Amino acid sequence: MFARQHPAEPDVLLTYKDGSGKMPSEEKRSREEIRRITLHGHSVAYRQAGSGPVVVLVHGITSSSATWQRVMPDLARSFTVIAPDLAGHGESAKPKGDYSLGAHASNVRDLLLALGHERATFVGHSLGGGIVMQLCYQFPERCERLVLVDSGGLGREVSLLLRAATLPGSELVLPFLAATRLLDAGARAGGLLGRLGLHLPTDLQEMGRGHSTLADSEARAAFVQTLRAVVEPGGQRVDASNRLYLVQHIPFLLIWGERDSIIPVSHGRAAHEQVPGSRLELFARSGHFPQLDEPERFVDVLVDFIDSTDPAALDADAWLQRLTTT
Repeated sequence: MFARQHPAEPDVLLTYKDGSGKMPSEEKRSREEIRRITLHGHSVAYRQAGSGPVVVLVHGITSSSATWQRVMPDLARSFTVIAPDLAGHGESAKPKGDYSLGAHASNVRDLLLALGHERATFVGHSLGGGIVMQLCYQFPERCERLVLVDSGGLGREVSLLLRAATLPGSELVLPFLAATRLLDAGARAGGLLGRLGLHLPTDLQEMGRGHSTLADSEARAAFVQTLRAVVEPGGQRVDASNRLYLVQHIPFLLIWGERDSIIPVSHGRAAHEQVPGSRLELFARSGHFPQLDEPERFVDVLVDFIDSTDPAALDADAWLQRLTTT
């Protein structure tokens, strides 16, 4: 994991919803749930709220910025919160191209700079955890704090479903998994359970919602490319464990749902043990999506972590010293 990259600085064109290329009034912007900006010739959708220190929320695979909607309003009381739709996801463009961790990390960095911010606390969920770790490695001067939520990139194990989706020919099967009849059947089953007073676990609901996006051929191609960059049939192909020593002087928080059915909580425990001074918060009632299962506690933990830590301020010399001192 973490092949260091030095992409060219972005050629940035901002285009707002009114088509004017001018910044809308604050009143108008507050009514717009999704905003758009053009980076490198492609549309990037994102949500933004609040003011103050910057917190960037990065979602997981087949998800979107919508996964943060339950926590964004409360976080926005204290922070400027930015939640992008990653390339190939949500309402962002889905071009043919590079969907590696490094490419996603560069795109998140470029969005941050294009919106006028130099540094941020980066929060990454699942695949987003791997992306923010990669971003911290590529651009340490941009990272004030690092927060991983049920993160990929910390061990081999991952759900069988994701491993199966990397098999040759899986792109031919995925359209059937996303077929309307199958999704409708799942919705009917969920409705029946609800009437019986039962509820599908959030992990299953979110996996179903993610699979529904794969009916679109461009989203499906982006999913396969992104997944194969980080997962293979035997498990996760990238592992940041041998780089975790580099974050010892960056405030580092791990949040994990103890009922995670996709990435085991043991990965979070192992990473916590490797990094002196790190903080691990286990959410007993949560699966893979603690920001959805326990949003109030998620906000409380994240706000307390930010308030109780000083932002890292790294430069190239400090980073070089860490690389050469082991």
